[in-house]
Amino acid sequence: MSKQAQQAALAAAKARLIGEGELYRIGVVHAKARLAMALRPEALMHGAVEHAVGLAQARFGALLQPGGLSGLNLKMLMPYALTVGSFVVRKRLFKPALGVGVALAAGVAWLLRRKRAAALSADDNEIAD
Repeated sequence: MSKQAQQAALAAAKARLIGEGELYRIGVVHAKARLAMALRPEALMHGAVEHAVGLAQARFGALLQPGGLSGLNLKMLMPYALTVGSFVVRKRLFKPALGVGVALAAGVAWLLRRKRAAALSADDNEIAD
């Protein structure tokens, strides 16, 4: 290799290194900006809400699918029931918990009665046709 070819190769390598350095610095500036944006309170709250929604969908997604409560079993409900029960006992919330339980039972009874009435009226309409 001649001296001129070596200098041309060195100049090309130097230009390549300078370009890589510029790209690295741009990447660092971009990462700092993304970090500053991610640490803003509204972004943190948005991430927390997304995480909570994802967790709720993973835990209670079976309730929203067709079939609803038919897929529930005792093994699935016991951890939640124990957690809620221990919270009620620790905070001495017996009367409010009883009130919420009665309200939930009344709501479920109303929904079941409504579904049963709708099914009966649909059967009556089929018989009449």
